[in-house]
Amino acid sequence: MNNICAIIPAYNSEKTIGTLLEKVLKFVNDVVVIDDGSVDRTVDIASEFGVYVIRHERNFGKGRALKTGFEFAKLKNYDAVLTLDSDLQHNPEEIPKFFKKYADGFDIVIGNRMKNLKGMPIERIFSNKTTSLLISLRTGVKVPDSQCGFRLIGIEVIKNVDAKSDGFAFESEFLIKALLCGFNVGFVDIETIYNGERSYIKHVRDTFKFVSIYLQSFFWENKRGKV
Repeated sequence: MNNICAIIPAYNSEKTIGTLLEKVLKFVNDVVVIDDGSVDRTVDIASEFGVYVIRHERNFGKGRALKTGFEFAKLKNYDAVLTLDSDLQHNPEEIPKFFKKYADGFDIVIGNRMKNLKGMPIERIFSNKTTSLLISLRTGVKVPDSQCGFRLIGIEVIKNVDAKSDGFAFESEFLIKALLCGFNVGFVDIETIYNGERSYIKHVRDTFKFVSIYLQSFFWENKRGKV
């Protein structure tokens, strides 16, 4: 797929960023790593691969990192962006699945880990199933996996969706707004990868943020255009 950029938010990812970039670059020529205030060697390692690296002075959160990447993509006139987490929970070998599904005419393609939950912590399963159900009810679109950050997003979606959140709630807010704007979303089954790595999601805090966003969504415009 031509004219696409991979966006990788990274925070203290020195143990995984090199392996991830080596694999992603087999499928995507342009990659931008958004370093969100790391204090390890994440930036140095990423720079060795010749990819774009944008640094935040401090840790703002995954949502802010994605927004920085989206602004970069708009500035460079990419047709679409591919987002992946930096901790190797997403298998880059599955990237072609996203390209194939996107070619079928979808505006957004999201990875679906819910067909095989082996290894996913129980609290993540509960959180994901709950938010996915609520988003499905709110938008009228069946969403099996609302929290997966492995996504392929057309640039027109990025230009028309104005999500405000800076943290992990960004992806839920972005998805709700995209669906309310009328963009169509497809899903591809991907493997669930958890290796006991630390999660930076603060479950109680982010649950409250999701609930707040969900309630606010009833006051957003339900039509194509910025929401």
